[in-house]
Amino acid sequence: MKVLLVHNSYQLPGGEDGVYQRERDLLRASGDEVVEYWRTNKEIENYPLTQRLMLGFRTVWSSDSRSQFAEVLKSSRPDIVHVHNTFMVISPSIYSACRDQHVPVVQTLHNYRLLCPGANFSRDGKPCHDCTSNLGHSILHGCYRGSRASTASVAMMLAWHRSTGTYENLIDRYIALTEFSRSNFVAAGMDPSKITVKPNFVYSDPGERNTAGSYALFVGRIEEQKGLRTLLDAWRKLPEPVPLRLAGTGPLVDELRTVAATMPHIQYLGQLPLDELMQTMRGARFLVFPSQLYENFPLTLAEAYACGVPVIASELGAMKEIVLDGRTGLLFRPSDADDLAQKVSFAWRNRDLLTQFGKQARQEYETKYTAEQNYRMLRNIYDTVLAKRRRSEVLAETRNAKEVVPV
Repeated sequence: MKVLLVHNSYQLPGGEDGVYQRERDLLRASGDEVVEYWRTNKEIENYPLTQRLMLGFRTVWSSDSRSQFAEVLKSSRPDIVHVHNTFMVISPSIYSACRDQHVPVVQTLHNYRLLCPGANFSRDGKPCHDCTSNLGHSILHGCYRGSRASTASVAMMLAWHRSTGTYENLIDRYIALTEFSRSNFVAAGMDPSKITVKPNFVYSDPGERNTAGSYALFVGRIEEQKGLRTLLDAWRKLPEPVPLRLAGTGPLVDELRTVAATMPHIQYLGQLPLDELMQTMRGARFLVFPSQLYENFPLTLAEAYACGVPVIASELGAMKEIVLDGRTGLLFRPSDADDLAQKVSFAWRNRDLLTQFGKQARQEYETKYTAEQNYRMLRNIYDTVLAKRRRSEVLAETRNAKEVVPV
């Protein structure tokens, strides 16, 4: 099969980029031919002033991207197009090019951007679904980058493509990463028959740890929405010091370094390459994931499971679905430092139980999150979409033949 993958990276690297790259590599390793249309929002830095002034409109519809993508379609002639992200330099204009050249489209729902300009169903640290019914709420609160003007551009993009039926009519199948994510899109009015659940996966297997672990680990963006302040508050409340290592980068790095300087059992590792991160993961007794967001499918959780490391996570959104409380880890009340401290203290004191949780986490990985399992699911989605498209084409040809009046 020839697959044309589409991805628009943000200015800062994120989990979506990692998932895209792993899925691309998995397809190639499995014998499929992959063509890439990959762009980045860093391009905006080189835009002349006139293009910058028109950025809001280009986010809604980029004629340049559409023309360029149409040429890629024409020259590569893929069986299927798989879109990961079009925000913001690619724009949804490429879907019409797929329609014109009769190429089916699959889209992965990495976040809630189609429903929420902020992409995360969150406002002021709490879940918010207001924009599923009225996008004006996001503009009022400046939900995208804290800017009403920037939010208005994103809201305009969503409003335009909702009204013209882009998301409803030009995308053949959506991939949600969890049942929780799927339920949110269905509740917002999307056709449930067009949304298939396929989780993220680990590629390749880092191997199960062979020790009980000697520290707690946080991996992710160093920012408030990921629960960093809740995490640090919880560590201040622990009855005994628990070694904590943190990997990642973000806007609260300086604050983290200041706290670490006063608490020697906290160590900031910075942004680690994948192989070093997996080595660090295998040395952890448990992973702490205190996010205040719903998340969709944090790749870090699957990586922890692959290493046989249990997880202590917020009882919220996708985490509540992925982390099996009392089996592969523990759940705590979101943003509640006291509850998190209690769960961490319990986990640290009960090493044997956490070792058992780690074994069960590894079983979850082997059952659900391996590359082999994920490839079968992905190919089934592609095959189903192509078969449905062929049936529709045959039916259309049959109807056209019947409408021909014999001379």
